[in-house]
Amino acid sequence: MPTFVLTDVSSDVWQETFAVDPTAIGLAEEPPWRVTKQRLRGGRRDGVDLVVVDNGVLRFSIVPTRGMGLWNGSCGGDRLGWDSPVTDGPIHPGLVNLAANGGLGWLDGFDELLARCGLENNGAPYEERRAGGGPGVTHGLHGRIANIPASYVAVHIDPKPPHEIVVEGRVDETRLFGMGVRMETRVVTIPGSNRLEVCDEFVNLKDHPVEMQILYHWNFGPPFLGEGARLVAPSRAVVPRDGIAQAALAEHDVYRPPTPGFREEVFFQELIADPTSGETLAMLKSPERDKAVVLRYRLDELPAFTLWKNTGGLRDGYVTGLEPGVNYPNPRPFEKERGRVATLPPGARRRARMTLDILATAEQVTRVEMETERLQSLSKRVVHTAPIEPYAAPL
Repeated sequence: MPTFVLTDVSSDVWQETFAVDPTAIGLAEEPPWRVTKQRLRGGRRDGVDLVVVDNGVLRFSIVPTRGMGLWNGSCGGDRLGWDSPVTDGPIHPGLVNLAANGGLGWLDGFDELLARCGLENNGAPYEERRAGGGPGVTHGLHGRIANIPASYVAVHIDPKPPHEIVVEGRVDETRLFGMGVRMETRVVTIPGSNRLEVCDEFVNLKDHPVEMQILYHWNFGPPFLGEGARLVAPSRAVVPRDGIAQAALAEHDVYRPPTPGFREEVFFQELIADPTSGETLAMLKSPERDKAVVLRYRLDELPAFTLWKNTGGLRDGYVTGLEPGVNYPNPRPFEKERGRVATLPPGARRRARMTLDILATAEQVTRVEMETERLQSLSKRVVHTAPIEPYAAPL
């Protein structure tokens, strides 16, 4: 398999620009595909590396400088991503002060299609008290991993049909007297397909057990989001996070039009897996029901699902988040007490794999709806009328 190393800090390797297509490695030109890399210049994006994968149908951008997140994309003319108030991104992580605004500084760079949240913590900021007294440590919103540059980036092309395209990256979140986990990621697509796959492995680099959390913040705006769009997912439980979500519970799976002044709504869900494959799914269906995005993943790898609804004004950030995770985005101490913080023994690995399918016809959407109904038939859905344990702190 031809491999092109774009970054390897251990060998002092770094390429400012790169391009490969079928003709460059002696493959058939159909279906057409291309992978490029550039360093962005100017403004707050100055110094950010961007890898663009175009498989001929699906196009998406990976940002190695921002934890190998997916910045945006398109498929068949439909945009993947959203219009963030951060309009000059992707923002260099050196310009994101995670401790700013009471631990909400993460939002200063938030504009991705996929932002990983973790690894030491995710969810709301919290203060960690030190044993024996002394000043505490403030952990900011959604952790650090999305603002750590990759130390290794490579592109792999399978010479055998269907010529799988892989972008590999490694991101280390580690320090003395603390966290020590490496994320090894592979973003995969096949020329001519409407699918991409994200496969992550988290490795303990320390000689003692290390705790970690991970949540995948997939974010979508129009054309998949709009008035009347709907979340379709097989669930055992739906729980409002707080009083704001509680008041909107009757329409927890339906979206409003852009509404200036809207306050975010968050719903925690326990999804249902196929008993044979172990997989579950969550679909965002467009208002016209003729297109959708579908996430698929194993429930034993990512047991918690969070729905984030932020249907504010178009310039305020009209977006929804479909968020599979190890945990719900409560403060880490709350999650740890309820067993939703993973522990990695020395040298151990934890895997998380998910696929994103982009559907372009009503028939495809209907098939996924039928699949969801089959899974839902395995268990009754309970919609709880208020925040309850063990999902959220009661009011």
